Amino acid sequence: MIVVNLDVMMAKRKISSNDLAEKIEITPANLSILKTGKAKAIRFSTLEKLCAALKCQPGDILEFVDEENTDKEKE
Repeated sequence: MIVVNLDVMMAKRKISSNDLAEKIEITPANLSILKTGKAKAIRFSTLEKLCAALKCQPGDILEFVDEENTDKEKE
């Protein structure tokens, strides 16, 4: 499963959703969908703009979590 840590990076950079949405030229509603992890996909161009605006790497925003191993650890 891919986890979106966009809210973490935004907090680290002290930038609001509205400011970031304006900077990367997407609607606040679409940014919210990304932040909450409800997006099914993200364009590389959007990811590139996010990384440029937040001065980070794609791996700072997106994280792979192995659900299978996580479930076993809970048992």
